[in-house]
Amino acid sequence: MKKPIFIGAIGCGKTTLCQRLQGQAIVYNKTQVVEFYQHNRMIDTPGEFMEHRNLYSALTITAVDADVVVFLQSVSDHRQTFSPGFGSMFPKDKIGIVTKTDLAKDQKDIDWAAKQLKNAGAKKIFYVSAKDNVGVTEVNAYLGITPDE
Repeated sequence: MKKPIFIGAIGCGKTTLCQRLQGQAIVYNKTQVVEFYQHNRMIDTPGEFMEHRNLYSALTITAVDADVVVFLQSVSDHRQTFSPGFGSMFPKDKIGIVTKTDLAKDQKDIDWAAKQLKNAGAKKIFYVSAKDNVGVTEVNAYLGITPDE
């Protein structure tokens, strides 16, 4: 099982995806601090860590414990959250997850989000709608996460 750290903007779906990957009910919960999920070894970070450059050091320090860095980009947020090459600060495998695919107006929204993740340094891209439980099985398989029964 790989130990992932989830990094993305406020509201991009990090916590919702963590809940879905574990087979838990989706309950909105604003992440205020770094959350460590012991059973499936996931690390969920507050979006503020990504959106405020002065908090990047918190991401790099927390990522030391992770096996894979997971960048998340929502199709409904067209800000450039990740600068090109952002992932170079993490000497680990990096993947990207396009989130909220159910909210895409068209394929262009999905393609734009995937491009942002690739430019940030993600080598593999997954497409997920945690709301509709689409793409979750593929992410679980890649990370080796077994949902709670």
